[in-house]
Amino acid sequence: MIKKFLNSVKKLLKKIIYPIIYSYTGYIINNFIQRLSGYKKERQRIFNSIGYYPNLKTPQSFNEKILWKKIYDQNPLLTKVSDKYRAREYLIEILGEKEAKKILIPLLYVTDKPETIPFDSLLEECIIKPNHASGKYIFLENIEKKRYVIVEDGKITVLSDCKQTRNEIIDVCRSWLLKPYGFYQHEWVYQKLKRKIIIETLLRDSSGKIPDDYKFNMFHGECRVIDFCSNRFTDLNYMSYDQYWKSLPVKWDRPGKHIEKPKKLDEMLFIAEKLSAGFDFIRVDLYLLDRKIYFGEFTNYPMSGGILFNPASYDFEMGSFWKIIPNYWIKSNINFKT
Repeated sequence: MIKKFLNSVKKLLKKIIYPIIYSYTGYIINNFIQRLSGYKKERQRIFNSIGYYPNLKTPQSFNEKILWKKIYDQNPLLTKVSDKYRAREYLIEILGEKEAKKILIPLLYVTDKPETIPFDSLLEECIIKPNHASGKYIFLENIEKKRYVIVEDGKITVLSDCKQTRNEIIDVCRSWLLKPYGFYQHEWVYQKLKRKIIIETLLRDSSGKIPDDYKFNMFHGECRVIDFCSNRFTDLNYMSYDQYWKSLPVKWDRPGKHIEKPKKLDEMLFIAEKLSAGFDFIRVDLYLLDRKIYFGEFTNYPMSGGILFNPASYDFEMGSFWKIIPNYWIKSNINFKT
């Protein structure tokens, strides 16, 4: 009884305090304090991940330029593409409604009030996620048995459908909406988003597998690196290729297995080039499902600038593709309507 009361008090305090501390004004104050120290805490965090202190004044490596981008790149389009909900608008603006709808995953529901989620109307496998954060998902699998799989920062919880489960999912979604993303890592774009919960169709290929993920690293509108990811929740396979599908001399935590060049590669490259035209660097994530392309998301700050490359020299080689041009978005002829 006491534990239940304390949990209720804790939830209430979070609901009151979080919006004050983690407001955009709170972010500006925190960022100003960190700037006075030369962003010491963030540089230390990156050092702990990659083994060297990033040079913010004259960035050379990919990680250093990600840090520079987080702090100095104020491209107004970044807020739109960082929002998993509003990014859909951006695709329609750039590709046109007809072409965008071909690659957009069907949207089933969107809300900022998790208690309104229509559980009984979810008649197909789907994925529930926040529009402002990564690494947080709820999968509704097996429609007959209504099995929910909650994934939060690598932790997986499997629940069977019942009233208690639904209440737990609502609580999880509420906690997502309360918490900021990238607040202490200076990822300003996420602090300006109107947080929502979105529900999309869960994609599976003809064999029932989650589709392969192709992450196109776009530098000034040109693809230089494609990170391929498959079996992300089982036997992860991660490989890196150039735009011609030649494997790159970079190794990741797990040994990757080479796959043949996808037949839709040129089409995916064309889409990534069009979507990245307004940015100095952005990652465009696409899925390939039984030879059909779907848009995943945009990524502005991969690993928030803390990618451990092996060999370390590839960090600087990848950084060489990226030319830092302050206020590049002002000098571009792209329409930066937000």
